[in-house]
Amino acid sequence: MSATRRHIESGSVWETRVGYSRAVRVGDFVFVSGTTGDGADAYEQTKAAIARVEVALIEAGSSLDDVVRTRIFTTNIADWAPIGKAHREAFADIRPAATMVEVSRLIAPEMLVEIEVDAYLR
Repeated sequence: MSATRRHIESGSVWETRVGYSRAVRVGDFVFVSGTTGDGADAYEQTKAAIARVEVALIEAGSSLDDVVRTRIFTTNIADWAPIGKAHREAFADIRPAATMVEVSRLIAPEMLVEIEVDAYLR
C-alpha cells in the first residue's frame, strides 16, 4: 500500500513559479523546503525561519517535537554562534541531527540563513 502524499502551501508566489511546496507529508514523514525569515541579523532570521517551519509542520499535522533533521545554510559561517543559539532555543530538548554549511549566496542578498527540516511523526 502506498502512502498518501499531501502538499502544504504557504501562498508564496515562488511555490507556483518554481514548482515546489512549503512542505510535503508522505505517511509519517514531513519534509519542509528551505525556509528563510526576516530580521536584521542571522539570529533573528534563524528564529523567524524556524517559526515559519513550525507553521508548516503544524499544518502537516506535526510539530517541532517531531523534527529529526535540520539543514542550515548560511552566507557567513562566522555567524554559526548566533545561528546555533536560535537553533538550540528551538530544539534543545529535541536534538535533531543537524548540518550547518556556508553557501556563497541565497536567492536574495539580504537573506543570511535558510533552513530545511525533516520530521517523523511518532
